[in-house]
Amino acid sequence: MSRVDDLIKEYCPQGVEFKRLGDIATLSNTGVDKKIIPGETEVALLNYMDICRENKISQESLSAITSASPKKIVECNLIKGDVFITPSSETRDDLANAAELVSDIPNAVYSYHIMRIRLNDFGQMNPTFLVHLFASKLIQEQIIRLSTGMTRYGLTKPKWESLKFPVPPLEIQLEVAGILDVFAELEAELEAELEAELEARKIQYENLSRTMFDFNNGETEKVRVSEICRISRGTVISKDYLREHPGKFPVYSSQTLNNGIFGYIDTFAYDFESLTWTTDGANAGSIFFHQNEQFTITNVCGLLQVIDSQRVLTRYLFYVLSREAPKYVSAGMGNPKLMAGTMGNIELEIPSIAKQREIVATLDKFDSLVHGLSEGLPGEIQARRSQYEYYRTRLLTFKELELK
Repeated sequence: MSRVDDLIKEYCPQGVEFKRLGDIATLSNTGVDKKIIPGETEVALLNYMDICRENKISQESLSAITSASPKKIVECNLIKGDVFITPSSETRDDLANAAELVSDIPNAVYSYHIMRIRLNDFGQMNPTFLVHLFASKLIQEQIIRLSTGMTRYGLTKPKWESLKFPVPPLEIQLEVAGILDVFAELEAELEAELEAELEARKIQYENLSRTMFDFNNGETEKVRVSEICRISRGTVISKDYLREHPGKFPVYSSQTLNNGIFGYIDTFAYDFESLTWTTDGANAGSIFFHQNEQFTITNVCGLLQVIDSQRVLTRYLFYVLSREAPKYVSAGMGNPKLMAGTMGNIELEIPSIAKQREIVATLDKFDSLVHGLSEGLPGEIQARRSQYEYYRTRLLTFKELELK
């Protein structure tokens, strides 16, 4: 950081001028006409899905797009140094968060699904520096504050143009962009290695799970879930209810994100060790374990309470049902379901308590490594991301110059 600090002391010790995006660049989301006209040149037609967070533009993806589904367009309307952003998205956090720079891309155009930003003067603002700024806390906070929408969120063109960007001297922009490019490359390489290791551990975990539930004849008893558990279902809880009764107790629903938490309220319905499962929707059959927790569930969740803990461990039931329950999900009428009656009829292999404890101890170790948020590989991946975000924030934070 000392090189950047030295440059700031040399070129802008009093602060950096902030300028409206509309004053340093021309924004266009007109896109191109998709109609095919005979005799036109084949080029790659890109839309917002090609630059969303998980599908960022690369030379490889552009080659695939061009060779797989070329479109005929009147002219190429991108130049080297243009920047793509996503002007609307399902979530505010994704707006412009995948800004991408157009480098040496021959015959590429953009559609009306994305916005093109063309800098007025490359001597004033470096496009790579601009891309990094779009991912900074400074710009993201402005975007989130100005965005509007119901099912999709976005900004009007005047609001995009009103965003205020720091414009330090070009020497500083180039130095910061170079550092962040190196950080991003190293972060991507490390993350790829960690994710490859994580995937290998997941495969190992799956293989181990299969072998752990292979029992010898006479080693287990077969029982239905209804014989070993009390089965119940949640109640309807609306988003309005969540807003009107805020609190600290989680409400579990049909999603799997954040362990299925739908929101938080000021009361709870359950406070004992139990399992919940998703009864309806795309995640039907997902199983969650609850211990030392006070919570409530919605009508698209079911709850299992083990009747006799000397016969069946709830944690063992979690592991075995995580494998078996998805097999009983019905996908009829396009809405997957695993209702209480079906859950109660699922037949399971139940070994001795000693064997259950052995299985749980082994699988818990792998579960902590594979799925743990604060430890194991996922935690290390998140640590790498946090480290990169920390340095990005430091490098892209500038004191604003007070203009007289």
